[in-house]
Formats: sequence, structure tokens, C-alpha cells
Amino acid sequence: MPDLTRTSKHLSYVLRHRPESIGVVLDGAGWVDIDVLLEALREHGRTVTRAELDRVVAGTDKRRFEVSGGRIRAAQGHSVDVDLELTPVRPPTVLYHGTVARFVAAIRANGLRPGKRRHVHLSADTATAATVGARRGEPVILSIDAAGMHSDGYEFYLAANGVWLTDHVPPRWITEP
Repeated sequence: MPDLTRTSKHLSYVLRHRPESIGVVLDGAGWVDIDVLLEALREHGRTVTRAELDRVVAGTDKRRFEVSGGRIRAAQGHSVDVDLELTPVRPPTVLYHGTVARFVAAIRANGLRPGKRRHVHLSADTATAATVGARRGEPVILSIDAAGMHSDGYEFYLAANGVWLTDHVPPRWITEP
């Protein structure tokens, strides 16, 4: 695995799930000072330069991170309690979720739930959903009636990296294309 990919995955782990693993504290919106993060990484045996961090932030097509005013945070996917301060927005008519066949029966029964994360992650196109689903095997693409959900009062958020987020997708709004 290339070093930048390994660094990106480690930063995702720290900034989404376990900031305490390197002794950093995220603020209420998930931000941490970049210098504090780099020093904590170094103290825990993982030296990352500012230039490497900038390449990770700029170089990934997933746009996992946001940088602002000398601070960094994960764009979405948190299991730790943070408020990304996202504003509800009207979603596209249809959104997509990539999964694998072994999870489809449970999804049909229970819908899509965030599990350990704070939101269900949805894609605006089938290609992205297929890429997400393919991480665990042959992808199955589910269609979500986002317009119907929205008109029924469900809220949707658009993360800075283009991932659509919602709290839960009940089974009635899910179809297999």
C-alpha cells in the first residue's frame, strides 16, 4: 500500500473514530489544529510532514478531509460524537447505496442504518455506489427514493466531499434496480 494511502487511512481512523489513540481531542465540530495533530502523530511513531499531509488532503479522490484556518477534520464517516454543522438540503430524486449480496436481506428487513457511524452514506451516482460496494465483494446497488423520503420529512445533508448523509433509510424507500 503506498505511503500516502496508508497515511490517509490512518488519519481517517484517528479523525473519525479514535482521536484518543494518539492523544488528540477534536473540538465539537471534529476539528483539530494541524500542528497538534502532526506532533501527536510523531509522538506515536508516525511522522507525517505538513507537505505529506497536504498531499494526502489534495491527493485522494475521496476528499476525506477538510482543512480550514490551520485545522483539519474528517469530512464525514465519524463514529465519535461530532457535529459537522451541516445544513439540511433537498436531495436528488434518487440516491444510491453500494453493498454486497450478503447484507441485502437485512437491509430489506431493517433498512439502512448507520451502524457505528453517525449517518448512512449515500451516493449521487451508481458508479460511486458500485465502488463503495466493491470494497467487500461483488457490489449490489440499491436505489433510494430520496425525494419521497424528503417529502415525508427525512433530512439529508451533503458532506463537503459529496457524500450524501441521512440518519436512517427505512426499507420502504429502497429498491434494487
